[in-house]
Amino acid sequence: MIAVIGSRSMRAQELSPLGSDLASDIQALKPGQFIWTPEIAPSGPVLAVISLAVQRCYVYRNGVLIGVTTVSTGRPGRETPTGVFTVLQKQVRHKSNLYDSAPMPYMERLTWSGVAMHAGNLPGYPTSHGCIHMPMTFAKLLYGMTTRGMTVVITDLDEVPRLAPTPDLLQGEAATKAEDAGGAIWEPQKAVSGPVSLILSGADKRLVVLRNGVLIGSTPVSVSGPVVETTAYSLSKVDEQGFHWMQLPLPGQSWAGSRELPLTERARVKMPDAFRSALDEILTPGATLVVTADSLLASGTGKSVTVIEAGP
Repeated sequence: MIAVIGSRSMRAQELSPLGSDLASDIQALKPGQFIWTPEIAPSGPVLAVISLAVQRCYVYRNGVLIGVTTVSTGRPGRETPTGVFTVLQKQVRHKSNLYDSAPMPYMERLTWSGVAMHAGNLPGYPTSHGCIHMPMTFAKLLYGMTTRGMTVVITDLDEVPRLAPTPDLLQGEAATKAEDAGGAIWEPQKAVSGPVSLILSGADKRLVVLRNGVLIGSTPVSVSGPVVETTAYSLSKVDEQGFHWMQLPLPGQSWAGSRELPLTERARVKMPDAFRSALDEILTPGATLVVTADSLLASGTGKSVTVIEAGP
């Protein structure tokens, strides 16, 4: 059965992406209410998408919508930043380091500057200092299925976020090392375990690799044809046919069923053979790939709304 905190309930099979009834039920959720149907996708990589405009968090597993909750995000002057984040730290019982040791149950940190998802007050409008408040039960359920390194997308209105990571991701020491190594770096020892995230910039013609939120690799790539929008994928399985990347719906993107990245699309991207071999060795189901037309350079042009933090 589907779990809705409040007076509403519906059958689990009615929870399917893009259904008109589902859209109405999501819109009708009152503060503190949520929908939770993990049985629809029992396993696979998890992605959370938070909409500041409608104060909702959407949770996908293996590309399938399994939960939606009301949230309360940053109030005026303390707005929650938009962008693509990774979960940097998790703690069941946590107290704020910034706001009088305020309790933050089931805390999942998104930035080292104080933004996190956790259980909190839900008055029906943005009221936090920048964190994403969720119902206690939902925060506990989400906490139980997530891992450090999980991707979290925070967006305003229906815009798909653009990428502008922390300044040192492709500059400074990282850029110098890349130049010295002929354009590529590979330092897996910096993070020996944890979820792997890949970010490919069409503007920079570069792929960066993060493990547990730490930059461990970067390489120039050639891309045949234009990159016109931001897309996200999760690696669903690896078999004799190779790597199977399933596209994950971001705000403003929708389709029925599953959508796998075809081999023709993968073939558009070329990188050094040695780098690809090393990367293939660490890729396991649950890895996330984000493809963007935007620059990863902090000095790049365009609207900078995404923050990727690799460490304190």
